[in-house]
Formats: sequence, C-alpha cells, structure tokens
Amino acid sequence: MSIRFAILAGFVLATALTAALPRVALAQSPSTMSSPTAAPAPAAPPELPPEYSEAARKAFIAGMKDAREMIAKKRYDEAIVKLDQLSKDRPREPQARFLKGVVLTDQGKLDEAMAQFQQLTASMPELPEPHNNLAALYARKGQYDLARRELELAIAADPDYGIANENLGDVYARLAAAQYERAGTLKKNNKTAPAKLKLIRDVLAVTPDSTTASAAADAKAAADIKAAADIKAATAPASAGTSDTKEKSK
Repeated sequence: MSIRFAILAGFVLATALTAALPRVALAQSPSTMSSPTAAPAPAAPPELPPEYSEAARKAFIAGMKDAREMIAKKRYDEAIVKLDQLSKDRPREPQARFLKGVVLTDQGKLDEAMAQFQQLTASMPELPEPHNNLAALYARKGQYDLARRELELAIAADPDYGIANENLGDVYARLAAAQYERAGTLKKNNKTAPAKLKLIRDVLAVTPDSTTASAAADAKAAADIKAAADIKAATAPASAGTSDTKEKSK
C-alpha cells in the first residue's frame, strides 16, 4: 500500500491512503473506528540567559566604564577584580577579558598577560585584537616567529586591520635584521649584509614624530610592536554597546 506525504512545519506527515482499505475495515461503523491522535502542542522557546537582558547589558557597560576609570588612575588591582566579575557575569563578552590582558601588560606581568590573550584567542579566534596583542608580547621577548604567526591570524580575521598589517611589516623587518646580522658574522668580508642591516635598523627607528632615522644606533632603539587597547567589534552575542578600538603604542 502506498502512502502520500506532505511537509508540515518540518515534519513528514501521511495525508491519505492511495489504496482502498480492506473490506472489513470499510464495514466498520464510525463508532468503532479509532480517532486520530492529536498533534502535540509546539514546545515553548527556551528562555534566554539573564545576561542577554537590557538591564544586564547596561550594567555591563557601566561596569566597563568604572574599570577604565580605575585603569586611568592606575588602580590596577581594583580594575582586575572588577573585570573578573564582569567576565563572570557575561562570559560570552570578550571586552572585559581583553581589557584584563591590557592591564596585566601595563603592570609588566607579561606571562600572565600572554596567558590571558592566549585563552581569548583560543575561545574567540575571529577577534583580531587579541592576536595582535599576543604578537606584541612575543615581540617583546624576541620571539618574532611566534609574533609573525599571531599577526597573520589577526590579518586573516580582519584583512583591513591596519595596526596588525603595520606590525607584521615590523616583524618581517626584525626577522630580516637578524638574518643580515647572522650573515655578517658567518662571512667576515661580507660587504652587503652590514649595509642592508643598517637600512633595516633605520627603517625600524622611524617614529610618528620623525621622518628620518639618522639618530638611531641599532634596532633596539626602535618603537615596540604596537598593541591594541580595546576590541573594535566584539562578535559575542551579548556584546552590544561595546566601544570602538583605541590603538596605542606600548
């Protein structure tokens, strides 16, 4: 016996029998026929977590403002306590977690800051700013290969993220300087490697306030890889109302 089907609200339902029922079934009276089972009522949609409420969103924005004021006054320990509470209240919101990494960096707690940014890049790899700041910390430690990798991830997440593009150029320059320096030591009479090394060091020494680099002695005088102070556009679902990116040179 073949059965015709129709789609109703995502479910396949039989609508009619295409073959005649057996004679014994046709002879039954309506009172003896079993009535069809009523379809269950659709389930109510699940309730959203409390963190999605308008009141929670406004409280988070106010809390972030308080934390930034504490940071401006260098009340770092208080700011971290505040940021930890905000992260607990809204775990899907990356802003507080990111700002904690910035605070730890300002305190000179580089290993803790790196761990903070590493956790953030692992849970939200689509955000470019944590990758950028992690790269800045790797660069401070002279780990330029790791810095390059993080900057490439930042640019993959946002190809138009200018600070990461500039930082990647600086990292490539530092890697080039290391290779030119090594080439000069491997061949004492090498004339080209020292000249190229000087050019690279001059490039790295350029700052926004200077268009020439004649005063630079070596690459150690160059500005550090730049870090972001905030997340431009958090993608977490509860991130409405977050502020724009502010970039600063560390």
